[in-house]
Amino acid sequence: MNELTKIDKRFAFYFSAVALLHVARMISTNGFSDKLMNILSTVVGRDSICCHSILSRCKTERNTSELVEFLQKSAVTHLTKYRQLRAQEFGSLITVVTTDFEALYAYKRGAYQQCLRLSTQIVHTLLYAVCLHGVPVCTELIQLFDDDIVSLTALTLIANPNCRLKSTDSGISQLTLSLYLMTQCQLKLHHSLTSLAQTLDYIKVAQRRIPRENTLDQLTLKLIKRKLPLAVSQSY
Repeated sequence: MNELTKIDKRFAFYFSAVALLHVARMISTNGFSDKLMNILSTVVGRDSICCHSILSRCKTERNTSELVEFLQKSAVTHLTKYRQLRAQEFGSLITVVTTDFEALYAYKRGAYQQCLRLSTQIVHTLLYAVCLHGVPVCTELIQLFDDDIVSLTALTLIANPNCRLKSTDSGISQLTLSLYLMTQCQLKLHHSLTSLAQTLDYIKVAQRRIPRENTLDQLTLKLIKRKLPLAVSQSY
């Protein structure tokens, strides 16, 4: 961890986040082990005391959900810090949004008002901006996504098994993800038809701006574009 920080502080934060999500996934699948605790102690550092406290309680209660939630939240904090460092370095050249992982985690927790606020801000920032950043939909990060995105990712891989080698197909753009979260939150919070119609216009703009070869982006935009007219028709 010390060497990673010397090389690039941003990479250290990103690596830490992926490591935390790896541990969360392994605990969910295989339970606890000393090896996983060693990873946590190395990556989390001073917060390892908190990890040990939660881990001890989870072992006693035979419930891993609290520890997994703590690890996911910590990972999102590290990913947000990674975004902030990127913004400091490249913010003068391109538009860098730093709250996409926060919005994703808010949606996962069911905090739809918070997610809607964050994702709407991101959409307004990125809709006509130059942005080169995306959100990887990889083995460790996929636990932060809902079933629809996971299913679309699987369809992408089935349609083109080689696409996992391409960054445009193994991830989703910040704009598309934010439009997806924005749409889902509006539907869950029963927003007005006017609000849904405005979001539909945003989706159409995004479809024109995002390259067709970005498979997961295009599939996601098509999905939410169909959800909105369906919700409008059901409201009558």
